[in-house]
Amino acid sequence: GLNTAVAGLANILIAPMVPLLAARLGQRHLVLICLGGLVASILLFRLVPDLAAWFVFRFLFGLCIGTLFVLSEFWITVSAPDSRRGLIMGIYATILALGFAAGPLVLGLVGTSGWAPYVCGALLVCAAVLPVVLLPRRLPEIGDAPHPRVLPLIRIAPVATLAALMFGALETGAFSQLPLYGVRRGLDEGSAALLVTWQALGNLAFQIPIGWLSDRTDRRKVLLACALAGAAGALALIALPLPGLPFLLLLFVWGGVTGAIYTVGLAHLGSRFTGADVAVANAVFVMLYSTGMIVGPPLVGAGMDLMGHAGFPVVLAMLLLAYATVVIGRIMHGSQP
Repeated sequence: GLNTAVAGLANILIAPMVPLLAARLGQRHLVLICLGGLVASILLFRLVPDLAAWFVFRFLFGLCIGTLFVLSEFWITVSAPDSRRGLIMGIYATILALGFAAGPLVLGLVGTSGWAPYVCGALLVCAAVLPVVLLPRRLPEIGDAPHPRVLPLIRIAPVATLAALMFGALETGAFSQLPLYGVRRGLDEGSAALLVTWQALGNLAFQIPIGWLSDRTDRRKVLLACALAGAAGALALIALPLPGLPFLLLLFVWGGVTGAIYTVGLAHLGSRFTGADVAVANAVFVMLYSTGMIVGPPLVGAGMDLMGHAGFPVVLAMLLLAYATVVIGRIMHGSQP
């Protein structure tokens, strides 16, 4: 768990430096450097089978991944017209979810022992070099972006920025503890692990339609609806029998609705900032998402220790209601969308 958290810490540390690095090194060169760093870290995991060294490799991996997230989301945010930004972000989030789903599938095909999974992972990263080489010569300008300051940006756009924190906590909290929740409710380990698949499939299915919907109304209202529906759905899980199709269908819908918080939050962020400020805002967005990744699993786990298996949906519902309160406050006070 600590080894995994190191990647999130690296994301938080590198995100505020990305605009400056991109301005100094060039965006295309920085992306290629990060792809090389990913290949090196993946292969080093196999070359040096030592846990202490793995912390270093995982940190390098997190630095590279964090940089790629900030740059790629900056490109998409700047390039997408506001009238279609939700739809485009939905497509982006769908492809991202496909990547998450493909990883375990690849491991199932090649196994988890020997060189095969590491080489396969490295080759997948190498394949990402091709679209980078084919990028247009002129990329969206980052310019002399100011150093990201988290608290001022949260005050300016709390609905958009806190969406990243919320989704990071929900996603990792649910993914890490959902199998344990299933076991505590009587499922065998294999069936409990499949619960994560249902949540992930919902995330895959809902991003484009909800993103499209957010282009046609106030995105804050879409985020509020997702948060309230997510809170109600989490609490409803307690009442449904497990195993059972109603539970699985609700989990599918819940995964899609809560997953859209990231998609619509990112689209909303793009409508609040322009120019170099977009790169700064994206950096803060990734920092807050990574922070949520670190704090989510311990919060959900603590809830299950205190309240039994009911702690899982209760903590998730409390997080969503806290975010909904922020959104309601912004809407009621007539704050800038």
